[in-house]
Amino acid sequence: MATVTFKGASRIYPRAKNPAVNELNLEIRDGEFIVLVGPSGCGKTTSLRMLAGLEPVDAGDIFIDERSVVRLPPRERDIAMVFQNYALYPHMDVAGNLGFALKIAKVKKSEIKTRVAEAAKILDLEDYLDRKPGQLSGGQRQRVAMGRAIVRQPRVFLMDEPLSNLDAKLRVATRSEIAALQRRLGVTTVYVTHDQVEAMTMGDRVAVMKDGVLQQVDVPSVLYDSPVNAFVAGFIGSPAMNLVEGTVGSEGVAIGSTVVAVPRALKDTAGTGKVTVGLRPESLELAGEGAGIPAVVNLVEELGAEAYIYARLAHHVDQATFAATPDFIVRVNPKSAPKSGSAVELHVKPDSMLLFDADSGARITAA
Repeated sequence: MATVTFKGASRIYPRAKNPAVNELNLEIRDGEFIVLVGPSGCGKTTSLRMLAGLEPVDAGDIFIDERSVVRLPPRERDIAMVFQNYALYPHMDVAGNLGFALKIAKVKKSEIKTRVAEAAKILDLEDYLDRKPGQLSGGQRQRVAMGRAIVRQPRVFLMDEPLSNLDAKLRVATRSEIAALQRRLGVTTVYVTHDQVEAMTMGDRVAVMKDGVLQQVDVPSVLYDSPVNAFVAGFIGSPAMNLVEGTVGSEGVAIGSTVVAVPRALKDTAGTGKVTVGLRPESLELAGEGAGIPAVVNLVEELGAEAYIYARLAHHVDQATFAATPDFIVRVNPKSAPKSGSAVELHVKPDSMLLFDADSGARITAA
């Protein structure tokens, strides 16, 4: 096991206008499962490849424990990587795939057999050791890819979107298996995904990236409840946080034609003028006439135990804009969900509103 530290690490591709990774500072604790998440092109995979030695570090440094690794070849970094495409040898059986790296390293046959058997037991692959990859399901192939990393007994696991080739149901099952396995092994793990639900359910901490810059790193609950900016607020959460334009005035924040009260300290910090208002779907509820923000329901999505309504501010609704992106997604009781096209009023639950600077996107907090 090991700690991993990025210190101002940057990667600048030739002829690129901006760094793919820009001065990344991140400390990963011994035995921690940390997830790098963000949209395509945000720099998360490049960060992983820099740690693995597959991409050079143009500025800054990367440490495994107290040792700089930027000048070490990949084979000397004592890491193991799991890719999204499994990268299994099709002509070898499962046992051969699991033990191949040890064979190349000239580990004794008896030791290879022992380590392969241990990994197969951990991953429930004992009945498949003589099968070829083509005879396995997607989930079984991914477990073999993980087993190949486990037998090497590395100090750090690196996982690059390992579940992206699995169907939705299998992804849910496999992500819980990976998280449970990592906690049992206790190996420091850096996991890359673009799926924020995957990130929130698996990581001890989650690092959110955008345009090569680390936006925020914290435990999932803090990212959800206290995002540092509008990007993190909109990216973390499913469905996403509602982000709408508002105007701060003497009585509160105006959303459309409705003024919503906010704590005085927060209003004083925000000053007056335009802001971006953040509201989680569960921060809104249906209200009686004249008691909330007027809106029109565009779509109702029923999911059994809960339902989501997609609504437009009433003054936004006309023939041209009704089908446009909704202003609000609201979680409601499916038994009381309104019908599409219904006029509703939305009440903001107390102390649930977040405010962000309209220009920079930075979170506005009470002084």
